[in-house]
Amino acid sequence: MFGLKKLIFGEAAPEQLPSDVETALAAWRASKAPSLESGHFQTRYLVVDIATRGEGASNAMSGIAAAAVHRGRITPADALYIDFAETAEVTVERQLLAFLHYTAKAPLVTYHAPYVSGFLQSAGKTCLGVNFQPQWIDLAWLLPIFFGVRGDAVQPLDYWLKKFSLNPGSGRRDTMENTLLLARLLQITLAKATRKGIDSAAALIAESRASSLLGHIG
Repeated sequence: MFGLKKLIFGEAAPEQLPSDVETALAAWRASKAPSLESGHFQTRYLVVDIATRGEGASNAMSGIAAAAVHRGRITPADALYIDFAETAEVTVERQLLAFLHYTAKAPLVTYHAPYVSGFLQSAGKTCLGVNFQPQWIDLAWLLPIFFGVRGDAVQPLDYWLKKFSLNPGSGRRDTMENTLLLARLLQITLAKATRKGIDSAAALIAESRASSLLGHIG
């Protein structure tokens, strides 16, 4: 398996990438991010979760799952899963590059954004020399603001899945299943946000940042 610890905790970006990777990376860098002023229905939100392996200092990212919510729907064809253990034919650099192109610089949605973004930023820097800083929407802080749950501590994800009857089964979920459940929570959140007059991606991102700040201060 690829040295995942190096992927997450590597000290330096690669000195040289294959020419085709460099070309594709340059195209991604030059690509234009979508407008954040569009309404939720027109915006392609990308829900992201990661798989990790190990504990403590040895904790490392072992996979990425993503699914789009666009025009109010979760489209199975617009989803991606990367398993870094399967690197025999596709290098980690190319897998990460595929993820970057898949995101198309859309706003990203997750639960506990600092945790997920930390792994993705480190991987992008170590393997591709990319400072990956997308626009994040953190459901961990938005859901309590929108649905009246106050407190200093973030609720576990299962609290919200149970609240909205989204987890009828039991047992450990895989990363893609978790991502699709988060996508359902995003759909619920977008409907609530629209009713509150938060009707664009830019407004939702601002609300997410404000709720996160208030939560950490509280």
